[in-house]
Amino acid sequence: MKMLCIDGGGIRGVFPIAILQAIEEEYQVPVAELFDVIAGTSTGSIIASSAALNTKMDKVMESYLTYGEKIFVRKAKVGLFKSVYSDRYLRRLLKKAFGEIALGDISKPLIIPAVDITHGKPYVHRSDYGFSEKEVLNVKLWDAVLSSCSAPIYFPPNNVNNQYMSIDGGLWANNPSLVCVTEALHHFKAQLTDIKILSIGTGQQRIDFQMEKERYWGVRQWLPFHFPSLKVTPKLLDLAMDLSSESVTYHCRLLLEGHYLRINCELTEEIPFDDISFMTEMKQLGKQVFQERKAEIHSFLLENH
Repeated sequence: MKMLCIDGGGIRGVFPIAILQAIEEEYQVPVAELFDVIAGTSTGSIIASSAALNTKMDKVMESYLTYGEKIFVRKAKVGLFKSVYSDRYLRRLLKKAFGEIALGDISKPLIIPAVDITHGKPYVHRSDYGFSEKEVLNVKLWDAVLSSCSAPIYFPPNNVNNQYMSIDGGLWANNPSLVCVTEALHHFKAQLTDIKILSIGTGQQRIDFQMEKERYWGVRQWLPFHFPSLKVTPKLLDLAMDLSSESVTYHCRLLLEGHYLRINCELTEEIPFDDISFMTEMKQLGKQVFQERKAEIHSFLLENH
């Protein structure tokens, strides 16, 4: 059972898109045809959902480059009293991309982690592969994806059918690989030795909290302000999501050994998930990493396929 897992990471999602673009160009098939199950968290859920619908990665990349500037236009400098960004353009992008398609309309096994903050628990949106109730499958795909993308502070929670409020799945499954492992074991009744995962990150940041002489540690350290713009860097959120992704990578490598291929790269600096100025750089980096790891990816895709 081959599974594709795509991390969260905001605008850094152009990195996995570039890799998947290269895969489609190399094998001349939609990426979904190469996998049995597709999963994505936050920005990864946009990419994963697009792949599940056989949308070409060229088109997904074009949407990111076009809508990125509109999505990340601030309505608040800091985000202490209201969300930094409106979800207006993100919602518009998702509705345009996915229309009225409901989770129940998707035949490809698709997994989208989110968080149900109304009931305080992790939540997994699934397409219709036999394990979800009709009411759940009626949720629109764009709604499920918006839930997984609604990062705290930066976007408001998403109201899902007036049933519960939902936020970014990256808070517990920024790398959805372990969700896929449990899904394969529990729902698909697969053996651990049958599970193969291609996991694509969004760049591993060098997030540095400097030693300071100050006695007190507060919001200024966790969410640094930049003067005179008062723009805040989502340092704490980025750190939490990086730690989530790397801990899952560690555990999956122990569980799956050679059946777990992680494609990621270390970034030379902090690249906040809302900094659109890095999109071109991350796109080029994705193409470069694909070339560097091409033989490993080729071996993974061709084995037992």
